Amino acid sequence: MTSPADIGRLTTAIYLFEPRLINEVVFVAGETTSYGKLADTVERVTKRTFTRQVFTLPTLLEQLRMKPDDRMLRYRVAFARGDGMWWPMSETWNVQNNIPTQDIESWLRSVI
Repeated sequence: MTSPADIGRLTTAIYLFEPRLINEVVFVAGETTSYGKLADTVERVTKRTFTRQVFTLPTLLEQLRMKPDDRMLRYRVAFARGDGMWWPMSETWNVQNNIPTQDIESWLRSVI
């Protein structure tokens, strides 16, 4: 998860980087986590408990079959399959250029 502020900072840094990056895919990232760990962090920081509901891949695929245009279902299926959007932190532009990003817990504390 990458905070909006970090996305802005990293985009600006990449735009201004010398030598210029031209026609390249640039990977950036904040903290990579699971939905379970994210829920744990939110509960710990907010001191509230939440109802958690786990959707299995077969259930999501069936729902998507019934509603093929549902973008949220498409997103859920991509992550449930394990091929959602993530990459090794060591391969990110920000890590390779020593640019720290905000972790989930500190971002959450800054907005509540």
